[in-house]
Amino acid sequence: MLQHFRLWSLTIALGGLTLTSTMSAASASSLTAEIGGLRNRNGQLCFSVFSTSQGFPTNGDNAVQNKCVKITNVSMRVTFKSLSPGNYAIAVLHDENNDRQANRNFLGLPTEGFGFSRNPAILTGAPKFADAAVSVAGENTTTQIQLRYLLGK
Repeated sequence: MLQHFRLWSLTIALGGLTLTSTMSAASASSLTAEIGGLRNRNGQLCFSVFSTSQGFPTNGDNAVQNKCVKITNVSMRVTFKSLSPGNYAIAVLHDENNDRQANRNFLGLPTEGFGFSRNPAILTGAPKFADAAVSVAGENTTTQIQLRYLLGK
């Protein structure tokens, strides 16, 4: 009888471990960015995903994830996986010449397309983290980003 009780206790404990590991796997979220407004399919899209205002939007070293993807269509979807629930802001660059830099003209204006999650207004400079932050919870969150081009080509 005591051996049966120990086996039953072990089964409950292992069941708890299984439940715990399932719960932590389920708490990982993903964030999908749907990109619109590409003016051509040249180059690549380079993304930086930030979890705080530290370095947003220009210092990719402070991002939790960075990714560049080849442009295959004028409408693109890119997913960032293994994120903890929380607030994230995405900065994206249409790197038309594949140099992984935000190219500017002699006045300092961007010559390539760019965008941010939540599409905040761009007045005198880059938006603040809070203006671009998206709440990520559950299995997948999707945000639309409309690229902007300040100069025509």
